[in-house]
Amino acid sequence: MFDLNQLRCFVTVAEELHFGRAAARLHMTQPPLSRQIQLIEHCIGTALFSRTNRMVRLTLAGRSLLPEANAILRHAERARLSARRIGLGETGRLAIGFTAAAGYDFLPDMLGRLRRTLPDIDLDLREMVSSAQLDALDNCQLDVGLLRTVPSRRDDLASACVAREALVAALPLEHPLALRSGLHLRDFDGCAMVMYSPDEAQYFHDLVRRVFAGIGATPVYGQHVSQIHSMLAIVRSGLGVALVPETASRMSYEGIVYREIGGIEPVKLVELHLTWRIDNENPALAKALPLLQGICAPGRLSTFAERRERVQV
Repeated sequence: MFDLNQLRCFVTVAEELHFGRAAARLHMTQPPLSRQIQLIEHCIGTALFSRTNRMVRLTLAGRSLLPEANAILRHAERARLSARRIGLGETGRLAIGFTAAAGYDFLPDMLGRLRRTLPDIDLDLREMVSSAQLDALDNCQLDVGLLRTVPSRRDDLASACVAREALVAALPLEHPLALRSGLHLRDFDGCAMVMYSPDEAQYFHDLVRRVFAGIGATPVYGQHVSQIHSMLAIVRSGLGVALVPETASRMSYEGIVYREIGGIEPVKLVELHLTWRIDNENPALAKALPLLQGICAPGRLSTFAERRERVQV
């Protein structure tokens, strides 16, 4: 079978119809060029050029081969460039896992920066709870995850905290506590509360229980759900109040008000972690990681603080 170098020699001679000029273009001397043409003709089994002392012409077989040879060389060059770009992380695919709550604020910002900086990397987005993301990372089905918590003593994982935010109260508009501008955790003692599922939303379930246990308050937990948008729908119905991450207050639910809560230490205790496998060899991940880690914003203004800043301006 002929090789790409022989095809390149054939195409150059076919374009120049002169072995001397073709050899000069290829930065070689005429004897090795003639040898390459002989090899490809022998491989194909027929003459590709009609040669005399005065001229070189393509045979019918040569004219037939020329467009195919050009196409093969173009395809080989595209394949080379594509492989090179993938190897350098300039193109490829990045599988990103995220929790539903991460989609309210951090995820859109992250995706926007990725699209602007690495436009040729395809993004495969998968909404998953944190535990499912960890399983997907273990099985190499995700390149990076946006998790609420990362297990300790995992030498195979690396992570960076990319956001911290406060818990705020979501209340039905007609709820007595909704008339107050600021609330304390003690105000929810004995209050009907929509709670997170202990299985599908374990991070938030344990977090809410922990903050109330810290001051000895005991709300009355009623409905248990896994998704914040479902929780807000139940709050709107009047079945209880809820504690939600501050970015959830950006969801426009009529009949719901949001209030800051005192008594929680630290104030910004809801965390979001960027997590990936240390042994992941995807070049697209290596290219994206500096950008993703650069978005880390544990000190960014919270939703309520942003609103106060806008009012002051």
